[in-house]
Parts: sequence; structure tokens; C-alpha cells
Amino acid sequence: MLISRRRLIALSAAGVAGAPYLGASAADPFPSGSKTVTMLVGFAPGGGGDTWIRWMADYLRTRWKTSVVVENKPGAGGTIVAGQLARARPDGYTVALATSSPFTVAPHLQKLPYDPVADFRYLFQFLVSAQPLFVKADAPWKSMQELMAWAKSNPGKLFWSTAATNGATHISTAAAFQAAGIEATYVPYKGGADAISALLGGQIQALVAAEFPPFAASGRVRLLAESGPDKIPGYPDVPTYKELGFPVSVPIFYGIAGPAGMPDEAVRAWETAGRDMMDEPGFREMLGKLAGTGAYMDATAFGRTIADVNRKMGKLAPQLKLGS
Repeated sequence: MLISRRRLIALSAAGVAGAPYLGASAADPFPSGSKTVTMLVGFAPGGGGDTWIRWMADYLRTRWKTSVVVENKPGAGGTIVAGQLARARPDGYTVALATSSPFTVAPHLQKLPYDPVADFRYLFQFLVSAQPLFVKADAPWKSMQELMAWAKSNPGKLFWSTAATNGATHISTAAAFQAAGIEATYVPYKGGADAISALLGGQIQALVAAEFPPFAASGRVRLLAESGPDKIPGYPDVPTYKELGFPVSVPIFYGIAGPAGMPDEAVRAWETAGRDMMDEPGFREMLGKLAGTGAYMDATAFGRTIADVNRKMGKLAPQLKLGS
């Protein structure tokens, strides 16, 4: 029987050759209190995804009575962590925050050392995140239309960013500018927290990111439009990219993924933990603070959705001819 190169790499990473990974023994079921769970985050500390994973790590420490650590490795729109996850031992003890950018967008814009469908086991989705475009409260633009009209009249003078370069919001916003004939200057940052500081400091004039809630609540920023197709909870007057007729409006999901080849026992444990945490008061409190929408999918549904989005994005991205 012939073994594909990708399969051989996966088997080697699991510490075997020519045989499937057997996972934990019956005497050491998943999760074991003697082993550390590592949760990887491809973005800088302080951002929306990082905040969610740190809350989840606290929840799992209590639930599983084991050590859970969070490792931030920002850069390249989360693809560094995705590449590390693809090579990780598939025993369930190394997982990562799964977001739209590195798993459904970046693979169609650049050459990466992983296959977004074949190299991962998507364990569960828990959230759809609001990712609006916003400006400082004292900016002259009161609507998305006003911002775009100014940008079109001032080519190259609008400096903007997103929480993840070459991510879904980067593509959707650049597509909107491109369709309107706007020349704007994209400025990359390591994560949403850095980009927020740049916006408030005047280095950029517009930002698309999930880290807006405390700044909007304090009146420091003004929301002009939501990049996804659904309204932001608590902000009914903010239009969506879909309502504005922009070419792309992609829901931004948050979930947990592991490497391909994880044992079923570990997959079930992660699925159950994810489903149960949706009913935690602390989870609902976080939804309110971060303006997210709880949206659970189990491993089967989440994996199927990722594959479907990848098919669609694979057709769309080349047509847009976007760059950073």
C-alpha cells in the first residue's frame, strides 16, 4: 500500500511509521491529570481571541483538574501557529484557537506548510465574533459611505488595518475598497491590541477588529460598519457589509482545532467540554463584554463547515487579486 507524503509526515510527527497513532492507553484516559494541555494562540496577548482562550483555559483547569497553559505566537495572520499545530503530536494535549484567517483565508493567498482540511481535526466552534470597521470618535466620518467618499477623493491617504493581515476582514474590506475604486494604504500589525493602540495614537485612521467593545462603550471609537453578514448585538444601527452591498461579508468564527489523527476519546472530551461551557454564566458574561454570539458546532459540523468555506474561498480569493 502506498502512503502519501502528507500522511507519512503526520505519522512521523506522531512518533510512528506506517501505523496509525494509538493515542492514550486505557490506563491513562484523556484527559490525564498528569499531562499538560497546551492551547496555542496565533495572535498577540490582549486581543479578542486571546481573551477567550485564557477564559477557556481557566474553565478547563477546573473541569479537567489538570494543567492548561496558553502560548501566544503572533505573526503571519495566525499561520505560524497553524503550521505548528499541524506538526504537533495528535494526542489531544496540543490544540489551537481556530479562526477564519489562518484556516480558511490565508491558505488561498500564500503557500503554507499545511493543508487546512487534511492536516487538522476541528473539535468545536463556540463563537461568531463581531469584527466591525471603526474610527476614532473625533474622526470626521459619521458613516461608511462618508469614509469611502473621502478615501476615493484622497488616493492613498486612508491608512487602515485589521487584527490579522490577509485574514477574512482584510479580504472583505480590501474587496469593498477595490470595488469602489479606492486606493487605501494597509498597515499590518501583530494583533488587534497593537492595531487599537495605533488607531488611538493616530498612526492609522480606520481599523477592523474584535477588540472594540470597551472603546465603543467609553465613546472613544465610532463603529461605521460590521464586516460580517450579521448585526452586532447591541448595535442595531450599525450596517453590515452585506447590507451595504459589499462584495464579501464573511462570518468570523472562533473554535478549537487539533492536529489530524487525534483519538476519538480526545475528540469527544473536547466536544463535550465545549458544549458544556456554553451554559456557564462566565461564558455568557464574556459574550456580553466582547459583543460576540454563541454558536456551538460539534467536530463533525465544524469540520464540514471549514471544508465548505475553503471551497468557496478557494474560488473567490484569486478573483479578487488582493495583496497585503
